[in-house]
Amino acid sequence: MILRTDDKEAIIKRLRRIEGQVKGIQKMVEEEKDCGDILIQVAAVRSAMNSVGGLILENYMKDCLKSYLDGNTEDEILDNLVDIMIKYTKQN
Repeated sequence: MILRTDDKEAIIKRLRRIEGQVKGIQKMVEEEKDCGDILIQVAAVRSAMNSVGGLILENYMKDCLKSYLDGNTEDEILDNLVDIMIKYTKQN
């Protein structure tokens, strides 16, 4: 799967924003900021990562399903898609 240019740019932009948030959390920990404030920022990063993952998963699903419906792939592609979806949605 290859991301479309628009999607790729949006994902990279979001990941850079997340990177900044993570660095901010690191600074908060180093400066011994309030744990509640740190946890709020951790939740924000988690939400942002879920959003990025959702975009990538959506792109992957569309690519897999389009290939399958066009007759370009076998059932193995759908099995792989289901496996990826299960792994992505599994919470630890």
